[in-house]
Amino acid sequence: MSKKIVVLTGAGISAESGLKTFRGNNGLWENEPIDIVATPEGYAKERIRVKNFYNKLRTTLKNFQPNNAHFALARLEESLLENFLLITQNVDDLHERAGSKRLLHMHGELLKLRCENNPEHIFDFNGNETESTHCPICSASTRPHIVWFGEMPLYMQEIELALKECEIFAYIGTSSVVYPAAGFKSIAHSHRAHVTCLNLEIPNFDPHTDTFIQGNASEIVPKWVDSLLG
Repeated sequence: MSKKIVVLTGAGISAESGLKTFRGNNGLWENEPIDIVATPEGYAKERIRVKNFYNKLRTTLKNFQPNNAHFALARLEESLLENFLLITQNVDDLHERAGSKRLLHMHGELLKLRCENNPEHIFDFNGNETESTHCPICSASTRPHIVWFGEMPLYMQEIELALKECEIFAYIGTSSVVYPAAGFKSIAHSHRAHVTCLNLEIPNFDPHTDTFIQGNASEIVPKWVDSLLG
């Protein structure tokens, strides 16, 4: 198979591995207020509390494992190589542990920090960040490498280019109703890509989606990959 495929994954794919979703109906994330731990304003007011929150998430991340959906997407990449791109809204490393390499984390990564003076200074980190943690490049203060509410998602130029060139676009474990990710299906569809939604909840109508597959990601994604690979 030589078609170019772009896949977007959201919280639903990680939720099946036991990870709680970023957006909660009660305004909390892991029992912390989202407006504190997921906004620049919250970080400015309570830096240590926010750092400790992500330290806890970083520590517990190893307790969760990739599921069949993660492994299926890695298998699809292995077959397509440069014709495949995976975009994720998730900040965990489950895709990497399943074997994915052609991967863009548009909302950042839990296992990385970035410099507060130069956002291009990004480095791997799996310990406890404190106020004494400094950028290894310029020695400035650091912050979690997470895109908070009100901040611009990462890799948007690369993503838009891939969406315009792909022949198949799928969004998995996400309702794709929050921008900018909500606009991905529109971009791909307008450039004649076939758009597929694989999700636990399916909208009644979406003019930018051609195919809807309802169910748990760990069950439907492997079958979808099998259908693509023949």
